Amino acid sequence: MFKIHRKTIRFADGREILIETGKLARQADGAVVLKMGATMLLATVVSVKEAKEDIDFMPLSVDYQEKFAAAGRIPGGFSKREGKLSDYEILVSRLVDRAIRPLFPEDYHAETQINIYLISADPQIQPDALAALAASCAIAVSDIPFEAPISEVRVARIDGKYVINPPTDDLQRADLDLIVGATYDSILMVEGEMKEVPEEVMIEAIRTAHEAIKIHCLTQKELMEELGTTQKRAYSHEKNDEELQTRMKNELFDKIYEVAKAANPSKSERTKAFNALKEAFIEQLKQENAKNPDYQVPEILINRYFHKIQKEACRKLALKDKKRLDGRAFDEIRPIQCEIDYLPAAHGSALFTRGETQSLTTVTLGTKINEQMIDTAMETSSSKFMLHYNFPSFSTGEAKPNRAPGRREIGHGNLAFRALRPVMPPDEENPYTIRVVSDILESNGSSSMATVCAGALALMDAGIPIKAPVAGIAMGLIFDEETKEYAVLSDILGDEDHLGNMDFKVAGTAKGITACQMDIKLSGLSYEILSQALEQAKKGRLHILDVMNQTIAQPRPDLKPHAPRSLIMRIDRDYIGAVIGPGGKVIQEIQRATGATITIEEKDNAGWVNIFATSQAAMQKAEKWIKGIITEPELGNIYEGKVKSITPFGAFVEFLPGREGLLHISDVKWEKLPTLEGILEVGEEVTVKLVEIDKKAGKFRLSRKVLIPKPESGRKLQNNSHGSSKRRK
Repeated sequence: MFKIHRKTIRFADGREILIETGKLARQADGAVVLKMGATMLLATVVSVKEAKEDIDFMPLSVDYQEKFAAAGRIPGGFSKREGKLSDYEILVSRLVDRAIRPLFPEDYHAETQINIYLISADPQIQPDALAALAASCAIAVSDIPFEAPISEVRVARIDGKYVINPPTDDLQRADLDLIVGATYDSILMVEGEMKEVPEEVMIEAIRTAHEAIKIHCLTQKELMEELGTTQKRAYSHEKNDEELQTRMKNELFDKIYEVAKAANPSKSERTKAFNALKEAFIEQLKQENAKNPDYQVPEILINRYFHKIQKEACRKLALKDKKRLDGRAFDEIRPIQCEIDYLPAAHGSALFTRGETQSLTTVTLGTKINEQMIDTAMETSSSKFMLHYNFPSFSTGEAKPNRAPGRREIGHGNLAFRALRPVMPPDEENPYTIRVVSDILESNGSSSMATVCAGALALMDAGIPIKAPVAGIAMGLIFDEETKEYAVLSDILGDEDHLGNMDFKVAGTAKGITACQMDIKLSGLSYEILSQALEQAKKGRLHILDVMNQTIAQPRPDLKPHAPRSLIMRIDRDYIGAVIGPGGKVIQEIQRATGATITIEEKDNAGWVNIFATSQAAMQKAEKWIKGIITEPELGNIYEGKVKSITPFGAFVEFLPGREGLLHISDVKWEKLPTLEGILEVGEEVTVKLVEIDKKAGKFRLSRKVLIPKPESGRKLQNNSHGSSKRRK
């Protein structure tokens, strides 16, 4: 019944990836099941046969989704079913999209959808490193036009060795974790996180990953030959007018080139000048055809051809005249302005402006109850560090409805998060939940890297002890595949990103790289050019760090006066119950009386108490209270206690939090007392000494009189006699 085809990719250490098609989802244009260990992905692709009219782009959607049943779990929440994609699923979708999208033909405009489902989960095999391979295999077994198979792998440096798709547990020891996407010939995409590693380590990791990807690509080609899918479907999705294209180039190229050559640093003025040329040409066509009532200006074609001419002119400016659109040298960074403590009420804030890109970033400190809960099919945990990136439309001078963060915002925020995470203090030394928020107020090139810079400044302004400042820079490349001429551009503009062949974002400290993201739009990028780009990026990063250090070079020694205080105490696990109390009575009483927020977590065979308070006084009061609870009473110690109740035979005094002892009526004073009425009151504070401990019964005997000098017997009798004579009178 099923016509199943299988291929196997074998690792040097004996692990295998099995690719199977012909059994599941047979009505899709292409479908495969990819299996490694117990992890299984189902990838499908469907592309409509005809493109919609008046569409000048490819409407491609890539969705990665994890089925909770794959890991034997039921989703949380009210509906108990998979809902919208999580941030993690969106990030994996972007990893696949960025590698696959450039390899569809430029003139292919049919609506195309790629779905990748995690249908079985192995905790030791990460599916994000397999998703792009599964998607590429689905396209390979279909008739959808595609330039070449691709794949992605994870490469990590563990104990000094490069490992492809390592087990999850081993990743904890890695100082480099990259996802690399490539065809057999070319690197397409790189994204990952590092612990301040040198540039040459990163290049070697990419080289190692590419060798593994070549095997994946060859396997897909073998599968295509077996299935006969090397011949793809015919299509015609673009209408062209060669005469119009030639005319536009003849009339507009020199004019566009002069606008580009003017070296105008203002994005809006440069855009206005380009648009004026296009509008003038459209007006000219209208005048020429004024007498033809059926004539319609072909705006889609004009926009397409104008963009091509503009791209060609700007690339010529860089490669032939060695000039950039805003007049800078290739390795020159735009003017930078840094300011901290810009928002007086925030726990930490920074304003970072580089050219026409600006980020206003805040840091907020919270408690354990503010931690971000992570609930996916593969993971249930929490995070004490969050970074959110917002990109309002006014930052580019546009008017658009405000919406929830899109995939671009989530991706850019994750890149900045990964850049800063390696320098954050470890959880055991950091009592706070930390949220960093970057609001982009202006954007013309690399707002994600501005977020990294502003985030580092704001963290230092807040007094968070980061290991070192972090800066980020976006690198570009203009490459002529015919002449092999190229220009590596530092701190690229938005226009240079669109017209260039590479967008390479690199973030790090003065010591090394902490995160990167690279998208390449050409075939055959040499490692020599990549090395030059990284060295130029390092030079730019160090320059930015120097400017940042002039504003603040290290974290403030203390938090802001209005920032909340937090403290972590380690207690014996046997005392957790005592601090919480029956039904939470004790911990609730501490919070009510002190105003502090207290959380307790059991891990590493101990109790970890997090005290969070808005003032130092409240912090100290709560700390003292808890220390009292976990302190073992010692015979002979003197305590400040509080009378909790009074009986005919004595008073019960709380001498340590949760610990009461009996202050017998005979131990209150040296004189014999018939009653405690008028002597002690409930709530009164008294100084007592612990004079007896009954460990079996768990009882304590206290004395107050032993702290009072004992009166001489003669004096005592005289006083008594005097008292008697007065009463007799």
